[in-house]
Amino acid sequence: MVEVAAYNSLEQLLSQSLHLSPLQTPKVTQYEVAQLHSLSLKTNTFHHTSVSSRLVALYADPKINNLDYARSIFDRIEVPSLFSWNQIIGSYVENHRSQEALALFSELLSSPFLPDDFTLPCVLKGCGRLFGIKEGKQIHGLLLKIGFGLDMYVQSSLISMYSKCGEIDSARKVFDKMVDKDLVSWNSLLDGNLVSWNAMINGYMKSGDFDSAQHLFDQMEIRNEITWNSMIAGYELNARFVESLKLFEVMLNLGRTPTPATLVSALSAVAGLAQLSKGRWIHSYLVKNGNELDGVLATLLIEMYSKCGSIESALKVFQAMPIKKLGHWTAIIVGLGMHGMASHALELFHEMCSAGLTPNAITFIGVLNACSHAGMVNDGERYFYMMTRKYGIKPTLEHYGCFVDLLCRAGHIEKAKNIIENMPMEPNKVIWMSLLSGSRNYKNIEIGEYAAQHLIEMAPETIGCYVLLSNMYAAAGYWDKVSQVREMMKRRRIKKDPGCSTIEHKGMLHEFIAGDKSHRETEKIYSKMSEMREKLKCMGHIPDTSQVLLCFEGNEEKEAELENHSERIAIAFGLINVEPGNPIRIMKNLRVCNDCHSVTKLISKIYGREIIVRDNSRFHHFKDGVCSCMDFW
Repeated sequence: MVEVAAYNSLEQLLSQSLHLSPLQTPKVTQYEVAQLHSLSLKTNTFHHTSVSSRLVALYADPKINNLDYARSIFDRIEVPSLFSWNQIIGSYVENHRSQEALALFSELLSSPFLPDDFTLPCVLKGCGRLFGIKEGKQIHGLLLKIGFGLDMYVQSSLISMYSKCGEIDSARKVFDKMVDKDLVSWNSLLDGNLVSWNAMINGYMKSGDFDSAQHLFDQMEIRNEITWNSMIAGYELNARFVESLKLFEVMLNLGRTPTPATLVSALSAVAGLAQLSKGRWIHSYLVKNGNELDGVLATLLIEMYSKCGSIESALKVFQAMPIKKLGHWTAIIVGLGMHGMASHALELFHEMCSAGLTPNAITFIGVLNACSHAGMVNDGERYFYMMTRKYGIKPTLEHYGCFVDLLCRAGHIEKAKNIIENMPMEPNKVIWMSLLSGSRNYKNIEIGEYAAQHLIEMAPETIGCYVLLSNMYAAAGYWDKVSQVREMMKRRRIKKDPGCSTIEHKGMLHEFIAGDKSHRETEKIYSKMSEMREKLKCMGHIPDTSQVLLCFEGNEEKEAELENHSERIAIAFGLINVEPGNPIRIMKNLRVCNDCHSVTKLISKIYGREIIVRDNSRFHHFKDGVCSCMDFW
């Protein structure tokens, strides 16, 4: 009778602690749960399943989250209830211990119980996190056998698991078997159909199938935050920046409020396009709507302004922050380095260290890049070794890539080759490209061929390798070897990317390719280019025809080819349309050639205009006949 009374008393206490529902948050502390646990042992009531099960639930609850204690109690229960199995498995998954969740699930299959519509979504989520497609397929087979194949939440979990594992066809098969996909019956965010559609969209985006993702999105009559975020982020992550921003604008026009995740994707898309006016509008939107600019959004703003060519705005955002975290310091250091302002970047690095912040691996990538863009070889080498000796940071492939790039840009080709050959890991294609590019710039054909050979063996689809190799031979006048490289490209169906430059004007991006005559202002543009040519001649400019990497016979043909480079067309458009006093900002997909660099310096002086060019490696600020890179790039 005493044990029964004690059991009833403890049962009541545990029920009150749990509010009689495993879905509600307990109002007890871990200390109080430990007291209840102790009481159950003293009164010999622990062996009652309802008591031990509730103790498991209390320890496993997110508010207490002592999963090891919960598991130790679970292991002492002679026959755990299915509720207890689910509690432990679910907690393992939520605590990112999915491997243990799947191991326990395997034990469940040997128990008197079968998994239910709570167990199955949990373990499928665990499979998705582990990319465990083999285990996921086995669980899929099991759930079909035990009758959960048409359960809405189980189907949603299957779709999510297959999508995360890259099995988009399998996800689609499950999706197509779902009933009631017309969305009419959806009335809450927990509706399994909505989760499934979102999982499919996310899966299609991750696999690069934008058309299928857009098709599903267009079919949906009801969309939630996750739907919009999956589309906007999916486009941005796949470098489809225009589509990402268009969808962001549609979302706003429909009166929907973007989440921080949406704004992060929108800012990243703006940075990808270097569309400064759009970035400033989003910044204004953030301020007007009371968004805190002290975390990831602040970092993204600094990165956005840096990549859009307005390093001054990036510095203003950074300086206005009352509390600067490591990510903010790193973002501005990377931005300054990108703009060739290495001294300022290194000054901030030392200021950050003096403020008591410890740089991480990413910070040092920014520092090394800053040194690389400024040709500061000795400083770069010192920081490379400081990273390990002072801060205990083991150099990664990215750090070696920065160091090799620094050496190659400065002409230390032999030393770069020795570093590559003695790296503790295999060099990647970026490192071989740096060595090939440096060899091409400094006319070291032997090492250039050595780098190209390794690059072609590692990544034969790399277009830039063939282009640099061809250009290196062309600059040396080895036209027979140029023909061999181009014949190789034809056999492998590899085509060179054409030079392309974009310039923003009144919120619109105008794109030009080399020799472009498709723009509606073509007549004005080419008239301005003729004017530019005459003024350049008056300034004594002699075209550097060694940069013409095609087999033209006469100098006139070579000069004409140079004059039609895409950035010159974009500059002419900017001189016509961008108000005096405002910088002309241009983004180019390829490296600026030597002649265009010289010409842009002269144009900035002739017309009294600041011209900011972002090529595929850095920013160039041209003003009064001088470039911020000091002719090192």
